[in-house]
Amino acid sequence: MIKSFEDLQKLGQSNTDTAMRLVGEWSKGWQTIATEMSDYSKRSFEEGTATFEKMLSAKSIEQAVEIQSSYAKKAYEDYVQQMSKIGAFYSDFAKEAYKPVEKAFAARR
Repeated sequence: MIKSFEDLQKLGQSNTDTAMRLVGEWSKGWQTIATEMSDYSKRSFEEGTATFEKMLSAKSIEQAVEIQSSYAKKAYEDYVQQMSKIGAFYSDFAKEAYKPVEKAFAARR
């Protein structure tokens, strides 16, 4: 009976350790994504503000349209690149967060 109780305690401790590693990975992943999105938002705002200032100093409508078109193209390219980067973070995040669970299941086999 004592042997079974010790096994139960070890199993409980193992599950707790696995859960803590999983929470740690989730926390790290979300923090990375939040930091990246914050940096992107800041960059985007700064670029938008700089473009607006350029447009205010434009000498003609054609120049203003050219500035706006250039900004729109760059903003779109930056957005697509950023979303690809975030997608890769989510993928890596999910893989890393699953590793402790995967190890726990492998250890039980």
